[in-house]
Amino acid sequence: MSHMSTRRSGWICPLCFSLVSGFAQLGGPVRRAESPASVSPGGENRRITLDVVVTGKSGQPRAGLEQRDFTLLDNHQPRQIVSFQAIGGGTATADAPVEVILVIDEINASFVIVASQREEIEKFLRRDGGELRQPVSVVFLSESGPAATESSRDGNAVIAEMKQRQSGLRTLGKAQGGYGGGERALLSVDSIQRFAAYEAAIPGRKLVVWISPGWPFGGSGPNRVDQRQQLFDSIVNLSDALERARITLYHVDPLGAAEAGESRTWFYEHFPPPVKTAAQADYGALALHVLAHQSGGRVLYAGNDVAGEIAACVADANAFYVLSFDGVAGETPNQYHALEIRLGKPGLTARTRSGYYAQPEIAQ
Repeated sequence: MSHMSTRRSGWICPLCFSLVSGFAQLGGPVRRAESPASVSPGGENRRITLDVVVTGKSGQPRAGLEQRDFTLLDNHQPRQIVSFQAIGGGTATADAPVEVILVIDEINASFVIVASQREEIEKFLRRDGGELRQPVSVVFLSESGPAATESSRDGNAVIAEMKQRQSGLRTLGKAQGGYGGGERALLSVDSIQRFAAYEAAIPGRKLVVWISPGWPFGGSGPNRVDQRQQLFDSIVNLSDALERARITLYHVDPLGAAEAGESRTWFYEHFPPPVKTAAQADYGALALHVLAHQSGGRVLYAGNDVAGEIAACVADANAFYVLSFDGVAGETPNQYHALEIRLGKPGLTARTRSGYYAQPEIAQ
């Protein structure tokens, strides 16, 4: 192909923040955030699909399990598994398509780091002579909007398209201080929100490997009650959008072992509990590594082999299980329900999304 794919060209506009009204740290007028997408008439007890990866001591995905090996807990209560499908061998089928999307983050990484990311992605795409098990596309996320390659199982074709896309210089950099950091964080989170909303219309599971140092979200939430409520609504919206799109998010930090200081190591090992109420809402809930962890993905950092880390993330598509169940209605709006998968065989661990937000029944 001699052109970039337009498949994902509509999921973000340059510097256009749909979440900006929820974050007061940038100043300006505060408007009410949109209601969570999960609130819809007749949709309270909706069908929820979970993509579950089971690993053993080796950390490799384990195939060969049956439905009877799985117990699903919703807020610690057993729930009926409505449907079950085992996907093995890395093969995408008509009933359970799998796509890998590699995101090059030009917003939060320097020009030098971005160039290194591209080289590592090319290394990954050239493995096995460029023959890929799943369709792979590369998304370049920049301040001017996204560009994407065509999704293909031919790694060499993806590389050829990548070479047509030159990396841009970042203007929202450290030189702009806290304001620049806030702008980058907002643009990054808004990008995920729009991307998830777009992908929700496309069937199948998506493994989104986001190669980035992450964005500068941290600290507590806003002090005003209405602003904290808007932040909570944004957290609920994003969680719901990722679940509906069947996106498993992976965070690969390209900075390497040399940058993995004690504070940075603590940052990536700190996964705060899910936000259950507006009073608990803080900006850290929207950090990239937290979103990845809660979606059932992985967080890989302090390594110097980014191509190998990408391969480790993509290996989740080689064997996994698709479970569905009927979500229960919430007693209050946006009531958090924790999910847990227990396995009937010892020595195995299940990884899937950590929960969902339920809505009350609507009187007919």
